[in-house]
Amino acid sequence: MRKNPIRILLVDDNTVTRSLLRGILRGDEYEVVGEASDGGQGLELALRLQPEIICLDIEIPGTSGLDMLPKLREQLPNTVVLMVTGHTDREMVQAAVQGGAAGYIIKPFNAAKVLDNLSSALNKVRARL
Repeated sequence: MRKNPIRILLVDDNTVTRSLLRGILRGDEYEVVGEASDGGQGLELALRLQPEIICLDIEIPGTSGLDMLPKLREQLPNTVVLMVTGHTDREMVQAAVQGGAAGYIIKPFNAAKVLDNLSSALNKVRARL
């Protein structure tokens, strides 16, 4: 077990999705340090909190997740970004990967899939420590 939990920021306009993710992430290994419901607030919190992982919805009010992704990668290069989306079409996935996303959490999701995706992201974070 890590001494300090992995800090996670949730950026999703759906309060139910954020609540589900928060519940799944409850424990010793992860800590949800902030939540945002739009792109502007998400970017501000990301820069202020500098989490190790950001769960970023593609479709959010203000700046979309895909538009926000390059800004996050540029300003927080060590932060792992996982896209949270219901979109599985090839173009959307390709745009996110080219933008620097480390992976996807597909809606609707279950706890096992979320934790598997976060585990992969966690391995990337640990490799940088």
